[in-house]
Amino acid sequence: MSVVVDRLLSGHASCPGCAVALGVRQVLQAVPANTVLVVPPSCIAVMMGPLPLASTTLPVYQTAFETTAAAASGLARAYRARGEDVTVVCLAGDGGTYDIGIQALSGAAERNEDFLYVCFDNEAYQNTGNQKSGATPWGARTTSTPRGKATRKKDIMEILAAHRVPYAATASPAFREDLVAKVRRAVALRGTRFVLVTCPCVPGWGIADDASLAVARLAVESRALPLYEVEEGQRHRITYWPAGIPVADYLRAQSRYAHLGESQVAEIQAEVDRRWATLVERAGQTQRPGLAEETAPGPPGDSRTAGAQAEARAG
Repeated sequence: MSVVVDRLLSGHASCPGCAVALGVRQVLQAVPANTVLVVPPSCIAVMMGPLPLASTTLPVYQTAFETTAAAASGLARAYRARGEDVTVVCLAGDGGTYDIGIQALSGAAERNEDFLYVCFDNEAYQNTGNQKSGATPWGARTTSTPRGKATRKKDIMEILAAHRVPYAATASPAFREDLVAKVRRAVALRGTRFVLVTCPCVPGWGIADDASLAVARLAVESRALPLYEVEEGQRHRITYWPAGIPVADYLRAQSRYAHLGESQVAEIQAEVDRRWATLVERAGQTQRPGLAEETAPGPPGDSRTAGAQAEARAG
C-alpha cells in the first residue's frame, strides 16, 4: 500500500466545510515531491498563506490573476533549460480560468506548454463575495445575478478539448480515488494537461458546512457534472457511471436555486439529459459491469466507485 503524503497543512484559512480545501489536499497527495505550484488570486491563494507563512510543503509562485498559464509556461521552460526535473502545477479558481486567465491558458494550450493546470470550480467569484463568473450555471443566484444568471455556463472542457491538449478530465472531491488517479495520470504525461475539479462552496451555494461532499456527490449522480476524461481532444471515456437521479435533488439542496420554478428545473433537466446523451455517444460506452449496475450510492464522502461499494457490502 502506498503511503499518502499530506502536503496541505492544517491551520489554513479556508471556510469550515470548504470543498476546495479538500480538493487541493487530494491533488497535492497525488503530485510528486518535485512539484512547484503556480497560484493566482483565489480561495487557493488565501489557503496557501500570506508571506512569510505557508500552508503547504511545496514551493508556491503566486502570480497575477490573468497570468497563471503564462507564469507556468516560463517556469517549466526555465527548469527544463537548467536541466532540472520539476513538475509545474497550476492551482486556480474558475474566475482565473474561465474568464480572467483564459487568454493565457489558451495560448499555452495551443503551444502545448508542459504543465498541469487544475481548476477548482466553485462556479462564481467566491473569494470576493459570490459574484457570477463564466462558470456560473444558468439560473444560479449570485450577488451580481440576484434573479438568477440569464446565460449558460461556459463549457471549459470543450474549449480545452478544442485545443487538442494531451489530457483533460473532470473530477470531484467526493470521488477521491477517481480524482487522484486522474492527477497521477496527468502528471505522467507531457504537454498541457487540464483537470477540472468541481467544488461546492458553503456560503456561495447556500449549503450547510457539513454538506459539501453530499452535494458534490449529488452533482455527479444527477449527471449534472459527470466524471470523464478526454485524450488529445477526441477520445472520451466516462470514468464513473452515475445513478441518474433527478437533477432537482441536486438543485434543491442549494439555496442559490431556491427561486426556480418547476418549469425552470425541467429546462435544466432537459439540458443535463442532452449533454449526457452527447457524452455517452462520444465515449461510445454503455453501462459498465460492476460500476454502472449499482444499487444505491454510498454515504456522502464515500469516494469509492459504485462497484467497490457493492463489493464492500457483499463482503
